[in-house]
Amino acid sequence: MTELLDAEFARVGFDIEDVQIDASARPPRITVVADGDDGLDLESIAQLSRVASELLDDLDTAAYVLEVTSPGVERPMTTETHFRRARGRKVEMTLSDGSTVFGRLGQVHGGTVGLVQRQGSHGEFSVRDVALSEIAKAVVQVEFSPPNPREMELAGQSGKEA
Repeated sequence: MTELLDAEFARVGFDIEDVQIDASARPPRITVVADGDDGLDLESIAQLSRVASELLDDLDTAAYVLEVTSPGVERPMTTETHFRRARGRKVEMTLSDGSTVFGRLGQVHGGTVGLVQRQGSHGEFSVRDVALSEIAKAVVQVEFSPPNPREMELAGQSGKEA
């Protein structure tokens, strides 16, 4: 299934993260998890749904339910692409030594990611480079308040992209 959809999704700028087929559902459910450098908005989901539906219909398959979705914030980040796409987002990382660090993702370069962290009693921000190989687990954190402009600047964004 992934091979069928992959080239067309890539042509419009998206990667397939996963395809799940629930054959026990009636009608069967096909869930395609996709992502792109600018995320996945409703217009993109509709476009990808049309593309996938046309390709699946060409196979002359039986009835099915198709869902195209984004990976969601609960997905652990495991590749350099995941970290690059999450730049500017708050994260919680568990490092290979068992310690946990929090911060805002900055630039990914040379096998490391910049992690913007609040330092000192005055709350200044600094960037700590963390080797991707030292990250055992990383998950995006949900934010409800706007980010600090200086923090966003250190993350490599103006504050309007997040």
